[in-house]
Amino acid sequence: MSAIHHTSYVFVVGGTGAQGIPVIRGLVKDKKYKCRVLTRDVNSARAKELVALGNVELVEGSFASENDLRNGFRGCDGAFVNIDGFNCGEKTEIYWAIRSYELALEEGVKFYVYGNLDYVYKKSGYDPKFRTGHYDGKGRIGEWVLAQNQVNSHRMGVAVFTTGPYIEMSIAAHTIFTPTVEDGVVTWRVPVGDGAVVHVSLDDCEYYARWLFDHPERSNGMDLEVAIDHIHYADLAKAFEKVTGHPARYIDTDMETYWKEGNTATAANLPSGYNSDPKDPSFMTFRQNFTGFFNMWTYSGRNQGVIRRDYKLLDDIHPNRIRSAEQYFRVEHARGISAGLGSLWDRVQEKNLRPVLKMAEDRRRGKL
Repeated sequence: MSAIHHTSYVFVVGGTGAQGIPVIRGLVKDKKYKCRVLTRDVNSARAKELVALGNVELVEGSFASENDLRNGFRGCDGAFVNIDGFNCGEKTEIYWAIRSYELALEEGVKFYVYGNLDYVYKKSGYDPKFRTGHYDGKGRIGEWVLAQNQVNSHRMGVAVFTTGPYIEMSIAAHTIFTPTVEDGVVTWRVPVGDGAVVHVSLDDCEYYARWLFDHPERSNGMDLEVAIDHIHYADLAKAFEKVTGHPARYIDTDMETYWKEGNTATAANLPSGYNSDPKDPSFMTFRQNFTGFFNMWTYSGRNQGVIRRDYKLLDDIHPNRIRSAEQYFRVEHARGISAGLGSLWDRVQEKNLRPVLKMAEDRRRGKL
């Protein structure tokens, strides 16, 4: 019988990322948990935002340093580790994700949550058209961590938290799903055919991560795969139009056209992991990586394809979760007006688009 590990002091890797901020917010909001957050820059706007939440301390360092990881885990009884694969690339992420688990165990952490993505290459039957480096890099380790837990759960419990593309990316700057306004029509041009994307709400990530730490007796050994729904982009456009009263559309775009004219065409031949070495045989370009990514969603429609979710389980765990694009847009529309950012229609104008991903916000091309 596995021990039940309740924790109170959580070391977080990836805390200044789009997902990390709501995860930490959920942990510290009632002061049940304290968070120690690893960051490359303790003076960044996102780092300061975390400190302002209360019960948050920062430690400057890198996930690609044994000393920094060891010092971060030391004295903490919990951990939430979500390594930025776009920083380092698939190969490096796999190594440091393994070392993160090993060092957490060594330092006496009692409950460890691994930030994961679907192992799409395996889920597709190892079909090469689905190879997506930043998904497969995490997915392999998600399975590895759960395998280690079969032996080590008496020392350290584990949960795997599998997410997907944030729905916030559909109304943000510099993402694979960034819209344009063409002749007064909000337009998404992406190559996903009649498939669907398992979009995730960042607010829901706040709830789910907190649930994992609050319920180790249930979450230990679990791979919690979350999503709002399998969202078809034609339905997303209809939802936007219904909420805002402004016309919107989805235009399915073939892969070749997308990489010539799409919203990330200029990045097509850049490294998928911006610190990865182009001379390394494991190197993937942005185009190679995201071609697999788009194929993943093209073949995942109606929750019957490559990527699937158990929505009944999610309803049980989070009864008040966001369940549709329309519901998300209504919440976000009201929040934007309340915060003085304007309506959703205002916010998707090119001059008003804001980044949600940390990589897009700071355009970092630097150290691990």
